[in-house]
Amino acid sequence: MKLLFIFLDGVGLGLDEPDINPFARAEMPHLQALLDGKRLLEQTAPYHGERASLLALDACLSVDGLPQSATGQAAILTGLKVPTLLGYHYGPKPNPAVAAYLKNGNLFNQLQQLGRRAVFLNAYPPRYFDGIRSGRRLYSAIPLAVISAGLPLKTEADLRAGQALAADFTAQGWREVLRLTDTPLLTPVEAGERMVELAVQYDLAFFEYWLSDYAGHRQDMAGALSLLATLDEVLNGVVKRWDDEQGLVLITSDHGNLEDLGTRRHTRNPVPAVLIGSPQLRREFCAGLKDLADLTPAIFQLMLR
Repeated sequence: MKLLFIFLDGVGLGLDEPDINPFARAEMPHLQALLDGKRLLEQTAPYHGERASLLALDACLSVDGLPQSATGQAAILTGLKVPTLLGYHYGPKPNPAVAAYLKNGNLFNQLQQLGRRAVFLNAYPPRYFDGIRSGRRLYSAIPLAVISAGLPLKTEADLRAGQALAADFTAQGWREVLRLTDTPLLTPVEAGERMVELAVQYDLAFFEYWLSDYAGHRQDMAGALSLLATLDEVLNGVVKRWDDEQGLVLITSDHGNLEDLGTRRHTRNPVPAVLIGSPQLRREFCAGLKDLADLTPAIFQLMLR
């Protein structure tokens, strides 16, 4: 069985409050079609339809304070309640305690030990690797887990060869922000289609989208709506190409943020787990799924099916 894991940083399930929640306002026809016309809101979960399911997952893990990226992502990647074990939330980058959990067995290396093939689809520009080598930049939780498993991070060359995706899906940011003006561009739909084309070559394909968390911190409703429109078109490409019988698409997050633009801070809202695939596969995957730490065990069950 195959799994395409689309990770959206900083996306919670909020209330139907259009003044502060872009998910209550955004036109997302492709996502809403999967949810029988419903929006990605707390009141929509749980939902089980013909092709998709939506669950609300606890990101707090019985720890006071606001969930943070490093501990939340570590819980997802290890299957351990890392904030509970530490007694605090931490982020955005892993501290030594969080890093130790990520290095001591994570989703990527454990799947490889089972003989499964995993890939991290994000491409990183040259200046990212320069920053890592110089010590000016630290790995965030997901790339740290990837390299700890002995897997390579994708490069500019991989992006140009069509073997990776830019963090913004289309690579427009590589042209406008990184000034790599000849970087090949994709439409959002093409990005979704490429994601599937690459994913089916592996057992697990993981993609990280962090612009959602940035948009939440900026409290920019117009920017958030534009971002969600792009995300919906990417989903359109994914859904068009995905074969529901070969496995699942999982879309989830580490903590809330974007769903409440009334604050610059993270939220304690549950996070969505959107699953796309056959009803039987979704039913098995969803059984017992309650919080972030339940995701990795569910992935192992899917792979061993």
